Amino acid sequence: MVNIVLFGPPGAGKGTQAEVLKNKYDLVHISTGDVFRYNIKNKTDLGTLAKSYIDKGQLVPDEVTINMLNAEVEQHQKVKGFIFDGFPRTEAQAEALEVFLKTKNTDVKAMIALEVADDILVARLLERGKTSGRPDDADEEVIKNRIKVYYDETAILKGYYEKQNRYHGVDGVGSINEITERLSKVIDTL
Repeated sequence: MVNIVLFGPPGAGKGTQAEVLKNKYDLVHISTGDVFRYNIKNKTDLGTLAKSYIDKGQLVPDEVTINMLNAEVEQHQKVKGFIFDGFPRTEAQAEALEVFLKTKNTDVKAMIALEVADDILVARLLERGKTSGRPDDADEEVIKNRIKVYYDETAILKGYYEKQNRYHGVDGVGSINEITERLSKVIDTL
């Protein structure tokens, strides 16, 4: 099983690339953001709780996120692997993911991070905010806070996966095809 953590700050292009890679490699894409948005739209208890954090540009607590991920993985039996997009975001989540995947006799093969400069991220998210309907993409201060939270709380995972020789940084600027090609070079070596 090929399990990949697709990583990077908000606006790096994780969702776009995950859609391309899932088709190319026949993997299941699990986006915590999409799952949260579904729950928020449908006003589930999880959605209401997640929304209270997301609206402030904060991370949803580990326990909520981990329980949600476990449920998503359980829905997909006998697959070639997963692309985790937006998870893990903390070392505790990474460790919980490892424990959970071991129960499935598999593990994370690599964390692949899309690397993009902050000014490009802000511009991308503001542009996406014009069409996405997502309030967290329409406010520059919320965007900057999301990027800061990423660096303060999430980027530390780079070190976690580097220690295990499973971290790969990839330039996230260019055309969709150029970025896909860079990502594929890493995946093809796993």
